[in-house]
Amino acid sequence: MPPTPTTPDSPPAAAVLPAYCDFTVFGGTGDLALRKLLPALYHRDREGQLPPDHRIVGVSRSPIDTAGYRDLVRTALATHVPAEELEPAAVERLLARLHHLELDAHVPDGWHELHGLLKDRPGADEAVRVYYLAVAPGLFGPTCERLDELGLVDERSRVVMEKPIGHDLASARAVNDAVGRVFAEHQVFRIDHYLGKESVQNLLVTRFANTFLEPLWNSRWVDHVQITVAETVGVGKRGPYYDHAGALRDMVQNHLLQLLCLVAMEPPTYVGRETVRDEKLKVLQALKPLTPADVDRDTVRGAYEGYGEEVGHPGTRTETFVALKAEVQNWRWAGVPFYLRTGKRLDHRASEIVVVFKEPPHAMFPQSEGSTTANRLHILVQPDEGMKLHLTAKEPGPGGIRLRPVSLDLSYATAFPQRSPDAYERLLMDVVRGNPTLFMRRDEVEAAWTWVEPILARWAQRSAELEERPEPYPAGSSGPTAAADLLGRDGRTWQEPDQ
Repeated sequence: MPPTPTTPDSPPAAAVLPAYCDFTVFGGTGDLALRKLLPALYHRDREGQLPPDHRIVGVSRSPIDTAGYRDLVRTALATHVPAEELEPAAVERLLARLHHLELDAHVPDGWHELHGLLKDRPGADEAVRVYYLAVAPGLFGPTCERLDELGLVDERSRVVMEKPIGHDLASARAVNDAVGRVFAEHQVFRIDHYLGKESVQNLLVTRFANTFLEPLWNSRWVDHVQITVAETVGVGKRGPYYDHAGALRDMVQNHLLQLLCLVAMEPPTYVGRETVRDEKLKVLQALKPLTPADVDRDTVRGAYEGYGEEVGHPGTRTETFVALKAEVQNWRWAGVPFYLRTGKRLDHRASEIVVVFKEPPHAMFPQSEGSTTANRLHILVQPDEGMKLHLTAKEPGPGGIRLRPVSLDLSYATAFPQRSPDAYERLLMDVVRGNPTLFMRRDEVEAAWTWVEPILARWAQRSAELEERPEPYPAGSSGPTAAADLLGRDGRTWQEPDQ
C-alpha cells in the first residue's frame, strides 16, 4: 500500500485555481454525469469559478459524436437545473466546452483520440487533468492503465473515484492497488458527496470555531448520538447493484461512518489537507470491534415489503434498512453509544445528526407543570440544511412555572438567502484546486471495511445456518420494530423530525 502522506509542519497555502484544466468524465452519458456532474460544472462555470480555459470530455461506449453529446447535455441541464437558474449564454458556453469520445476500457482502439484531444491544446504542459471514474469499480484499474500507457498521467493529474470502492476489505484493497499503480495517493480523490453538504462542513465550524460547545462535547455531558439517513424512495434503477450491495455496504460503510467521524474526531491542529483525515482515521480505528454476539444484539437489518419483487429476486436476503449501535473507545467518548440507521421506503426523507445531552442532574422546579427534557442539538443535513438546539423554557404567564421544550433554529435558506452550491459543485472545485480535505483517504476506506466486515460475516452465517432473513417492514413506515427495540433496551428512543 502506498505510504500515507504526512501532515506538514505548518498550514498549507490556499489552493490556487489552475489556468488550464481538462475534466474527463468516464461514464459521461451515465445517470451520475447527466444528473449531478454536468449540472454542477454548469453552475460553477456560470459563476465564473472554473479555470478560464477548461474543457469537459465525456467518455462512454455510447455511439454518439460531440454534437449528439451536446444535445444530450442540453436536455439534461433543462431537466436537472431549475428553470430560473438556466441562463442561455451560460448554457451555450458550457456546451461549447464539451467533447465526446466513444471508448472501451478493455479495447485499445480509439484511445489515441483522447491522447490527441488532451495533448494538442494550448497550455497542455500546464493543464490540470481531472479523470472522473463514474463507471463500475471493475473498470477503475483498466481505465487508469490506459491513461498511463498513453502518457496522460503526470504530477498535475487527479483521479476521482466514485463508490462503491469494493464490496469488502479484500476487493477494496484490490481496487486501491490497481489505481495506486498509476496515481500516487495524493492524486486520488475518493468522493463522498455527503461530505460536500453545507451542513456537514458547518459541523466542523460549529465545533471548532465556537467555544460554548467544545467543553460539552464528551462523555461527561453527552448521553448518546444518533445519525439517521432516511429515504422515502426505493431502489429504482439501481436494483441490480443494490441487491448485491445492500444498505450496510451502500450507506453505512461510507456515508454514515464518515458523519460519525466528523462528530467524534478530536480537534485538529488546523483544518487542512491531511489533519482532518488523520483525526477521522483515529476515530475509525477506535471503533469497538463487534463480536458475533455484539452483532446479534446491536444490529438490525430489515427489508421493505415488496422489495424482492421490485428487483426481480423474491428470495433475496438483501437488507434495505440497517440500524446499529457503535462505540468509540477513546478518552472522549468511552461509554457513549452512537446509534446509526438508514433505510429506504421510510415514512420521511431526512438526513440528520442528533447529539443528545444528559438530563439535568437535579430537579430544580419540583412544583412546576411539565418537565425538563434533555437538550438536543439537531444537525440537519437534508433536505432542509440547518441546525436546531432544543432547550427547556418557561412558558409565559402568571400562576406558577410551566415548562415547555422550545428550539433555537438556524435555517441556512433563511440565514443565507443566496443560492447554496450543491455538494458536487463544492467537491469538484476542491478536486480542480487539489484540496483533498473532504475526500476519503485509502486508510480510511480500509479501516471502515475492517469494522464493517464482521457484521457482514455474521449476517451471512445466520442466513446460511438459520435461513434468517431481514425483518420485513411496511413501505412508508418508520422501519422494522427491532430498530425501536435496539434503543428501547437502553431506555432511549429515536429522535424523529417532528419531535
